[in-house]
Amino acid sequence: MVKVTVWNENRHEQKNPLVRDIYPEGIHGAIVHFLKEDFEVITATLDDDEHGLTDDVLNETDVLLWWGHMAHEEVDDAVVAKVKQRVLSGMGLIVLHSGHFSKIFKSLMGTTCDLKWREAGEKERLWVIDPSHQIAEGIGNYIELEKEEMYGEHFDIPPPEEVLFLSWFEGGEVFRSGCTYRRGKGKVFYFRPGHETYPTYYHKDIQQVIKNAVQWAIPTKRVKPVYGNAKPLEGIKN
Repeated sequence: MVKVTVWNENRHEQKNPLVRDIYPEGIHGAIVHFLKEDFEVITATLDDDEHGLTDDVLNETDVLLWWGHMAHEEVDDAVVAKVKQRVLSGMGLIVLHSGHFSKIFKSLMGTTCDLKWREAGEKERLWVIDPSHQIAEGIGNYIELEKEEMYGEHFDIPPPEEVLFLSWFEGGEVFRSGCTYRRGKGKVFYFRPGHETYPTYYHKDIQQVIKNAVQWAIPTKRVKPVYGNAKPLEGIKN
């Protein structure tokens, strides 16, 4: 069975009663609740030993989900380096909402990953740009969220390999809200919705996208590529 680890810094839930009311088991708990129907799921948080991402956990993880916001700088660089190496070796990574500013995402992207933002409780409409893509399976023309935080362009990321969702916000901005990348042997998906003060992760279409993304990001089973100095396969005539 596919093994998924849901990582959440779990700080808003401790400090903000509104967030705690919306996500009494934490954002990670809400995500686990719908993923466990299809996958073997565990959680890890910032305050766990090694942030819950020990060598044993990472080596057993097929796909890692990452939610962070107010404590990016508290994530140990050594743990980030281990996660990055696992992605390059084939582990899937799904970065959610404000995880765009996480050390791991910025390291894999090589850019600031900065953007515009506004928290005004406005409507968001996520248009499906590629209806043929596996991650968009089961989703209609768009997903509509009654209230969300606005993220707006320009989003300082490398050109995505695929843009699957484009958000429009009530205030007028647009945003590339579903972007795929490949780094080494690993697949990376950034998915924008999920501000902590709105019940976004209870929305069935958002849940479906995340489930689809896990399936898409599962490591490919193949022989490890050979690097370094290579002997010729055929005779070379000098």
